Amino acid sequence: MRIHLKKLLCGSMALAMALTVFSGCGSTGASGSTGAGGSGTASAAGEGDPIEITLSYSDNATLPFKEDWLTIQEVQKRTNSKLKFEVIPIADYDTKVSLMLNTGENVPDVILYQGTKGENASLALNGAIVPISDYSEWTPNFNAWVEKFGMEKDLDDLRLKDGKYYYMPSLFDVPFYDGGLILRQDFLEANDLEAPATYDDLYNILKLYKEQNPDSYPLTILSGPRVLYRMTMPAWGISLGKNSSSGSYVLSWDYDKQEYFAGATSEQFKEYLQFFAKLYAEGLLDPEMADPIDGDKWTQKMASGAAMATYAYYDQIGGVEASSTIDGFKLQMYPALAGPAGAHHQPKSRTGAGIMFPAKTAEREDFEQVVRTIDEIFFSEENAKLWCLGVEGETYTEDENGNIVYSDEITSSPDGIYKTMQVKYGCGSDVTQMVWVNKREMTKYDENYAQINATVESMGDVIQGIPPTPMFDDLTSEEAGLLQTPLADTWERWTNEFLTGSKSLDTDWDTYVAEMQSKGIDQFCELYQSNMN
Repeated sequence: MRIHLKKLLCGSMALAMALTVFSGCGSTGASGSTGAGGSGTASAAGEGDPIEITLSYSDNATLPFKEDWLTIQEVQKRTNSKLKFEVIPIADYDTKVSLMLNTGENVPDVILYQGTKGENASLALNGAIVPISDYSEWTPNFNAWVEKFGMEKDLDDLRLKDGKYYYMPSLFDVPFYDGGLILRQDFLEANDLEAPATYDDLYNILKLYKEQNPDSYPLTILSGPRVLYRMTMPAWGISLGKNSSSGSYVLSWDYDKQEYFAGATSEQFKEYLQFFAKLYAEGLLDPEMADPIDGDKWTQKMASGAAMATYAYYDQIGGVEASSTIDGFKLQMYPALAGPAGAHHQPKSRTGAGIMFPAKTAEREDFEQVVRTIDEIFFSEENAKLWCLGVEGETYTEDENGNIVYSDEITSSPDGIYKTMQVKYGCGSDVTQMVWVNKREMTKYDENYAQINATVESMGDVIQGIPPTPMFDDLTSEEAGLLQTPLADTWERWTNEFLTGSKSLDTDWDTYVAEMQSKGIDQFCELYQSNMN
C-alpha cells in the first residue's frame, strides 16, 4: 500500500533542521568542500570517526560490484567516510527502490542510480524524497560542475511541479555514442558485404549468416530485451519499456510535433514488432531474449559463433574477441541504422540517473554532514576524476599537457582499457560516476571508436534529446503512477507474446489495443500532455 509521507516529512524535516541549526555553530560538517573549485582533499566529515553512510547500488552482472574496488577504498580514505553499499540486482532495483520509498522501511541513507521520472515523481511530491534543491548550499561541488558545463537549464528541466528538484543527476559535458549494433566484421569481409546502414541491411546479413550456420541464432541481446528496445525503437519513432526515454513506459515523444502520444498502441510500434517478430519467426533472433542474458553467457554466444550480432557497448568488444577461438574473429560497432523514422539511437540527456536522499535521511542529526560528504565523494574535482580514471600513479599517469597514460597492466588487458577499468577498479560505472567529461572518456578507447563517434556526429540528430518531463502536482503524479503500473505490465506481456508469435499482430492487435485503452493509456497520455510547461 502506498503511504503519504508529506505530513510526516514536514515534522521530521523541521526536527532535522532544528538539530542542524543547533549543532551548526561548532560543526565541522561545512568544512569538507572547497566550494566552486571542488578540488581539495579535505574530508567532508572533518577529523575524528568516519561518517557512516548506507547507499543502494544497482548491480549489473556484466560489471559485478566489489567492495574492494580501488575507487571505493580510496574515496573513503579521502573523505573520512565509511560506506556500506546495499547491492541489489539491476532487474529488481527499481521495484525494490519503489518499495523502500513507499513504505519507508529498510531505506538506505542514499539511493543511487535514480531519477524522478515516472513513479518517483509522485513519491517525491508526496514527501518520500528530500527536495535536494532546498539544500543547494550544501552541494557546492555539484553546483560548480553545473555552472562549468553550462547546465543550469538542464537542471531546471528536472524540477517538478513545486519548482524543486529531488536528485543530483549525473552530468555529461556532451552525450556520446557508447553502444549500438556490434557484429562480425570478419563475416562481412568474407562475404564481400557492405557495412549495414538500414535495418533491411541487417536482416539480409542475419539471414545469410543463418543459411551458412543453421544452428545459430544470429542476433542476441545483452541483459534482456530492454537494451535492444532502447537502442532500436527510436528508428521507428518510439521509445517504450523499462528504459523508455520519457520514463513513462508506454508513451513516446513526437519530436516534430513536440508532444506525447500513445506509443504503445501506435502504428509505429506495430511496425516495429512486425520487423522483430519476423526475425524471431525465422530463427534470426535469440529465443532466450525474453530473459536477462548474463555477461558470461552473452560473451560465449558471440565468441563461439552461436550468434554474430548484438546490441551492446563498445568497451565489451575486446573481451568477446579475446574469448573466441575462431580464426580471424573480428567485431565492429556501427553507427545507428536507419529505420522508418530515420537513423536514430537511444535518446540521451546531459543529465542521467543520479543521487537522491530518502526522507528518512533528513531525520539524521548529521544530515548536513551526510549531504556535504556525498557531494564531496561524487562531485569534487578530485573524486570525479577518481571515479573515471582511478588513482594517479597506480592506474594512470598524466603529463604536463594533461595527456593520460594508463598502466601497462591496463593497456595490455585483453578486455580493453574501459572494461578493465570498470571490472577491476570500479571506474566508469553508471551507478557511481557522476561526472562524465568526454575528453577523459575518449582516452579509454581506440582511434576506431573516435572515428565511429565522428561519423555519428556527422549524421545529424542520431542521438535525440530526452523528452521534457510533465510538471505534475502530487495528486496528478500519483494518478499517473497508478495508471502506469498496470499499463506497463500489460505492455510487457503482450510485447513478449507478439515477438515470440504466441499472439498474432494480424488478428490480436486490436484486442491488445482495446485492453491498453481499458487500462487508461489515453487518459495517461492526456495527463502527460496537459501538464507540459
